[in-house]
Amino acid sequence: MCGIAGSFRLMDHGSSSDAIAELRSAVRALTHRGPDDSGEWSDQRAGISLGHRRLSVVDLSHRGHQPMISRDGRFVLSYNGEVYNAPSLKGSLSQMGITFKSRSDTEVLVEAISNWGLRKTLTALNGMFALAVWDRKDRCLHLARDRFGQKPIYYAWAGKSLVFGSELAAIKEFRNFPANINRDAISLLLRHSSVPAPHTIYLDCWKLVPGAILSVDYETLRSHSVPQPKFYWSAKECAEQNLGNPLKTNDPELSKQLDAVLQGAVADCMLSDAPLGAFLSGGIDSSTIVALMQKCSSRPVKTFSIGFSEASYNEADAAASIAQHLGTEHTELYVTPSEAQAVIPKLPTMYSEPFADSSQIPTYIVSNLAREKVTVALSGDGGDELFGGYNRYVWSRNMGKIIGNTPLRLRQNISKAICSIPSQRWDTFFMRVSPFIPQSLRQAQYGEKIHKLAGIMNAKDKEDIYWKLISQWQNPHNALLKSTEPATLLSERHNWSSISNFQHQMMLMDTVTYLPDDILVKLDRASMSVGLEARVPFLDHRVFEFSWRLPIETKIYKNSGKRILKQVLAKYIPRHLFERPKMGFGVPIGDWLRRDLRSWAEDLLSEHDLKRGGFFEAGTVRRLWLDHLKENRNHQHRLWPVLMFQAWLHAQ
Repeated sequence: MCGIAGSFRLMDHGSSSDAIAELRSAVRALTHRGPDDSGEWSDQRAGISLGHRRLSVVDLSHRGHQPMISRDGRFVLSYNGEVYNAPSLKGSLSQMGITFKSRSDTEVLVEAISNWGLRKTLTALNGMFALAVWDRKDRCLHLARDRFGQKPIYYAWAGKSLVFGSELAAIKEFRNFPANINRDAISLLLRHSSVPAPHTIYLDCWKLVPGAILSVDYETLRSHSVPQPKFYWSAKECAEQNLGNPLKTNDPELSKQLDAVLQGAVADCMLSDAPLGAFLSGGIDSSTIVALMQKCSSRPVKTFSIGFSEASYNEADAAASIAQHLGTEHTELYVTPSEAQAVIPKLPTMYSEPFADSSQIPTYIVSNLAREKVTVALSGDGGDELFGGYNRYVWSRNMGKIIGNTPLRLRQNISKAICSIPSQRWDTFFMRVSPFIPQSLRQAQYGEKIHKLAGIMNAKDKEDIYWKLISQWQNPHNALLKSTEPATLLSERHNWSSISNFQHQMMLMDTVTYLPDDILVKLDRASMSVGLEARVPFLDHRVFEFSWRLPIETKIYKNSGKRILKQVLAKYIPRHLFERPKMGFGVPIGDWLRRDLRSWAEDLLSEHDLKRGGFFEAGTVRRLWLDHLKENRNHQHRLWPVLMFQAWLHAQ
């Protein structure tokens, strides 16, 4: 796991010594991503410079040093990620007469590109990556990103140069990058808690979208045109194709086949010369990954979890019970509110772009805990999107029936009545009646969820239900000055898949939006900030393809999801250890903002500070903040994006 950076400029624009100095600064900004080694390569006459920071995981020797040049001298590669099927690809290349000097997957990758071409190589890879490769013959720079967007890469104009980097912190080190804030991107942040690709918080700066290649030559530089990515793989096309080729067998056989596919993915992700472990939250996804790791391992797997004193946010006891049953070497840390809150000042630099999923806090803490003992940690992310784990998949179906059978005026009155009761009072009520509620219908944080459901009762159709469920702010422009919300994959419904089952439709949309723009951003930045490589076995493309050949009933059945995944997990762990309400991986930000974080938040949300920044409509934000303090509603999901932007702005 590493960090990459570089620039491509016209030869008559700027001195080569300036380009090298800027490259070194950009690479230094990525030291946390690769603390073990650094390297640079440049061709002054061609105007190209490539830089690299290395976290040594496979072949820890100097032979894995980057940037790396292909044996024939044509291609120069700077690469961030892991290719899990590198041994297989190496075998194929060896049969062609290619000899290798190292055991690193970097050498396999650059030789594959040299012999098979970039596009064919990318489609053959099983792994996570972001790469920059310079073609010395065609004098063209190619940037590419893995299928699901596990690894990041940004690119931007800095004067007449095209610059790129694993994080915006690297981009900002190039002198001619203006770093002008993109006001329109703030509206996306308020709606989604992140800035979706290809947009970024800066003008003339973009994220490369997953599954794509960006090619830049001298003509592009001279015209200063925005290069357009080309897809080598599409999750939408892959899902539709596999949905049209369903598996036709019984449930026991399907769970057996899924078990085998997952075992292969987990085994591939366990390839490492550095110490390896796993995050274990106690939920279905991480428990499945750990169970399969332990099956593949001859020694106890190192597992890590964190806990909180607030019962509605704590899964540490469940994780400990599962670890004990599986026989892992388990490490847990109970985190005090003050310890968790101490992470917050680090967030603006950790993410280098405003990011407002509050589970970024526990993700950082558990990454830091794991890094004390391992260099690589497997994660259960991706299971919700592939196997129907999010509550909204059930909610949307049930709410669709209500909306279809209930007049709008009555729905609006019901919504108003529900929201008139503070979320804390709903929590108290449900705690009292929960013993009488079926296990499958129980939920953590009842009040917050019932308020969210009430907020979608005025939806027009099922697409509108989904749009409201994924929006923290329903109307971001009300809180912003001079901002227009840009189009995204989610807002342009004509680009949605034509899949008839709407639960499958939502799962696919989450896979191509929420997963790369939120979940994987959170995981990458939090883990890499401490030099930890996080791997995601569920995002093996073979697992994705298999999941889309499964009928929806194997995923979402009655009022719960992940039915088939639970069948797999039940082979390794008794059901009573994991059959619990879904909790997520959060922290009680709403309560903290009213208490320990109140002074910090008040400074950032003061009328003076909001007006000085010039981005927010101060009155709207202040009314929301005061309403939250009065405990009329829990507005944490709307306030946190504003706070994260304000904190990020102060850090610039």
